[in-house]
Amino acid sequence: MALLPLLLPRAELLFDPVFLPAAEATALLAQLTAEVAWEQRAIRLFGQEIPQPRLTAWYGDPDARYTYSGLAWEPRPWTAALRALRQRVEAATGARFNSVLLNQYRDGRDSMGWHADDESELGPAPAIASLSLGATRRFRLRARPGPRPAPLSLDLPGGSLLLMRGPTQQHWQHALPKTSRPVGPRLNLTFRWVSTGNA
Repeated sequence: MALLPLLLPRAELLFDPVFLPAAEATALLAQLTAEVAWEQRAIRLFGQEIPQPRLTAWYGDPDARYTYSGLAWEPRPWTAALRALRQRVEAATGARFNSVLLNQYRDGRDSMGWHADDESELGPAPAIASLSLGATRRFRLRARPGPRPAPLSLDLPGGSLLLMRGPTQQHWQHALPKTSRPVGPRLNLTFRWVSTGNA
C-alpha cells in the first residue's frame, strides 16, 4: 500500500497500515530492542522530577541536537538498521530526515502524554514520520485551542507508518494513552528534520 490521506481539519495526515511486512516488522522489533542504547530520563512535572513512562533514545546526524520537555539530546550515530529505515521512510514520504526519536513502550502502563512536536528547531510546518513496531496501540489526536472538531483515535499496528506534516503540529496535539488491556511491547520511531543551521 501507499500512504493515504486521513481527513482531519487543518492537518495533513497520511497513513499506511502495512508499510513493513509483518515478518520484517517483528524482526526489527527484536533487533532494535536489543541494540538501541535505551534511556529512561526524568522530567519535571508539577514541581517534581519523575521518570518518563517509557524508554527513549535519540539517533541522527552529528549536528542534529534536539531539546524537548526540558531534555537536551546529543545524537548517537546511526546504526545500519536505522539508516536503512530512514532511507525507506524518506522514499515513501518524499521528506528528508536527519534524526530519529525512538520510544519503547514496554507494556500498557507506558505512555506518552498530550503534546505537539512544535519545538523551534523543527520549523513551523515539520514533517514527522512515525513508524510503529510491535503491539498495536491507540494513537489519539485532539485540536489545540480554537475550533474543536471531534478527537481522532487511530490504531497503529506493527509495521504501520503515519506521516504528520504541514500545519498539523500548529493545530493538533497527540498522545499515546495508557491501557489496561494486556499488550506486548511496542517501539515507535519518529523520523524528523532538526534545523542545524547548515541546511
